[in-house]
Amino acid sequence: MDFREKTVLEMKNISIEFPGVKALDDVCFTTETGKSHALIGANGAGKSTLMKVLSGAYNHYTGDIYFNGQKANIRSPKESKQYGVQIVYQEVDTALIHYLTVAENIMLNDMVESEDKRTFINWGSMYKKAQEILDGMKVKISSRKLVSELTLAEKQMVLIARAISKECKFLILDEPTAPLSNAETEELFRIVKELEDKNVGVIFISHRLPELFQVCHEITVMRNGQYVIKKDIKETNQNEVVEYMLGRKMDEQFPPRDSKIGDKLFEVKNLSDGNLVSEVNFHVNAGEIVGITGLVGAGKTELCKAIFGVTQNVTGERILKDKILNVKDPYDAVRQAIALVPEERRKEGILVSESVAINITVSNLKRFCKAGSFLDFMGEKNQAKKMIESLGIKTPSHETKVQNLSGGNQQKVAIGKWLVTDSEVYIFDEPTKGVDVGAKKDIFQLINNLAEAGKAVIYASCELSEILGVTDRVYVMYDGKISKELETSKTSEEEILYYSTGGK
Repeated sequence: MDFREKTVLEMKNISIEFPGVKALDDVCFTTETGKSHALIGANGAGKSTLMKVLSGAYNHYTGDIYFNGQKANIRSPKESKQYGVQIVYQEVDTALIHYLTVAENIMLNDMVESEDKRTFINWGSMYKKAQEILDGMKVKISSRKLVSELTLAEKQMVLIARAISKECKFLILDEPTAPLSNAETEELFRIVKELEDKNVGVIFISHRLPELFQVCHEITVMRNGQYVIKKDIKETNQNEVVEYMLGRKMDEQFPPRDSKIGDKLFEVKNLSDGNLVSEVNFHVNAGEIVGITGLVGAGKTELCKAIFGVTQNVTGERILKDKILNVKDPYDAVRQAIALVPEERRKEGILVSESVAINITVSNLKRFCKAGSFLDFMGEKNQAKKMIESLGIKTPSHETKVQNLSGGNQQKVAIGKWLVTDSEVYIFDEPTKGVDVGAKKDIFQLINNLAEAGKAVIYASCELSEILGVTDRVYVMYDGKISKELETSKTSEEEILYYSTGGK
């Protein structure tokens, strides 16, 4: 295949089914090299599934794939790569090998696919080549560093470096900017522009509409496993695209905040994690949603984990209803009525290979035990069905494995398991990451309901529009510390950004 000539990709009448679900129904998709193409839709629309077909991850589909009018037989990742298709998946931790170096991860495909079966590796050459790729992306990461030592944003860049290390015709990016800061996102867009200039077609899957309108030339919308429309990005707008995604006009996204705020319920005093988080103090009242925000790397996630007992060697106090808690690990936190919905849901928030029912009840198994240690399966089933209905989780059955649900529905399961425990303090770390606008609204309403029930809610997010739309007060973090406390109704994105960047 000639990688210098313009190539038109066509996917025609693609359909695929999984047990209980028709994920794609006669879908058509067309793009070409030298352009960035947005592929969007609500969670469960089939975007990622369609791209997994193109990348060879699924082989039981029907329909045809063409490059410049010539039919391609893509039934495996290897065959897909032979046509110049590379994909960077959303869940970075499942795609990297943590105990290997950055260079080994970047050059992994070369080592696995090499026709030379000898075991000798020129390590110096490998590290040099990997470093050249990183330097070309202007990413300041040593190729000799272990992946386990990287931040989430750095891991994302390593995955992109791996993809472009091979001769690439079409690069698929699934939620590529979710873990990236504004500066890192701009750097990614620069890389994308360079790839376009080199005649690479970039396919963006993202729920962040403003960035798609910033970087893409065309947009294809999917809904419920079907193709809806393809448009030139200049001929549409964000509101129109949302209507195509949802099949209806978008209502007000943020629910009205009318819960009565009570007395102080939860407080953190002089909390440090021995690493990034340093001497943090804040409080949350009953019925209040408090935001924790800042740039990527400011310490939001680290603070959430320190409160929940994930981090060892935490100093300081966690106080609930004027009682100092003894939290040495997450078990202690759950036992003392603290819940955490983590940022990396597939890695830390759900059991992907287990059913929806098991995930929803796993945090409070004692409630579903009878006669000692025997599990009440009927009680577990009934509770799962009740939670599926109340949260609007789209799943064929309570027995469906969570890994087969869309990102937004996985997030609802991650939240639902804590609603069963009836905690007092709920911590949400980037709860809308990789979630579409419709599911976001559902999640905002769930969080609002918790506040109306008198719970203390901590909402940690980089999305300033969400911080302003959801919270009552906000604490801004910078370099592991609280730099400012603000009343949400009296602040703005500009002021929050000022304190996020170290302003005094």
